[in-house]
Amino acid sequence: MGYLLHIEGKRIYIAGDMDVTKEAKAVKCDVAMIPIGGFYTMDAKQAAELVNTIQPEVAIPVHYGRFVGKPADGQVFAENVKAPVRVEFKIPF
Repeated sequence: MGYLLHIEGKRIYIAGDMDVTKEAKAVKCDVAMIPIGGFYTMDAKQAAELVNTIQPEVAIPVHYGRFVGKPADGQVFAENVKAPVRVEFKIPF
């Protein structure tokens, strides 16, 4: 499950704990918050594949580094996301 918010002309996709699905690949958004921890979610490379498909302006990796996944997963995600998508980190380590 995920949420698509419309705020000040931007579409913000907040993906829940999920895998790459047909429905997720059909999302149209400007900002995507994508879980990458690999436990009940996609791993960093799978999440990057989804982001490369839906092509938001900005991708923000979430749900990793503390309780699931590793802090390095954010970097793996960023290395696999293709331009023109910009990756922004919001989780401090």
